[in-house]
Amino acid sequence: MVPSLCCDPGLEPRNMRAALVWGFNLPGCPKSVSTPAYLSELLVRVRAAGECFLSPERKAAVRNMLRFGSYKPSGRSKPSSEYLLAAALTGDFPLVNGPVDVNNVISLEWGYPASIFDMEICGTALLLRRGLSGESYIFNLSGQSIDLKDLLCVCRKEGSAWLPCGNPVKDAMATKIRESTQNIAAVIYAPTSEALAEINAAAERFATLLRSDCGATESGWSISE
Repeated sequence: MVPSLCCDPGLEPRNMRAALVWGFNLPGCPKSVSTPAYLSELLVRVRAAGECFLSPERKAAVRNMLRFGSYKPSGRSKPSSEYLLAAALTGDFPLVNGPVDVNNVISLEWGYPASIFDMEICGTALLLRRGLSGESYIFNLSGQSIDLKDLLCVCRKEGSAWLPCGNPVKDAMATKIRESTQNIAAVIYAPTSEALAEINAAAERFATLLRSDCGATESGWSISE
């Protein structure tokens, strides 16, 4: 079943759009043991350009997309796309597994943060809203948690409740890709100030790599505003 992503009607200001990407029937997601060709080529371009690979205008637009209420997108709370650029420039770009590597490549190339989920755990119905006061989730094996108040969050349905499982900074451990994962859903977050063609291109590339490099028998994408 193709997943869906809805925006909370109360999500204001509506200064962002999201691309929902999916891939079905992957042959598992074993740990990456070598750098895929599409990543090697991108890293060469990134290191040649340096910090300028991510334009100041796009960096500012993404940060402005996240800035709301008490949430300030800087320091340890900056978008994941900025962490990936820094890792690429220092030679410490993470290799995880096929779908996560694709997710990170898309985020690095376009400068948009992105989240990825095991669809068996997150389900097919997703909601985009802001985090509420007191909400948090664990994001790594060490048990560290992130405060979600006022942060854009992707939520999964559990009973009648919507539980946050991802955001443009760090995703929840509970729904991360496992070796046994076969179906994935991902969300790319982009400012509405950016050309629609840019997020369309990012989503299309994501879906293509899920088929060509991760073994998905079917993939696709849609845009939510």
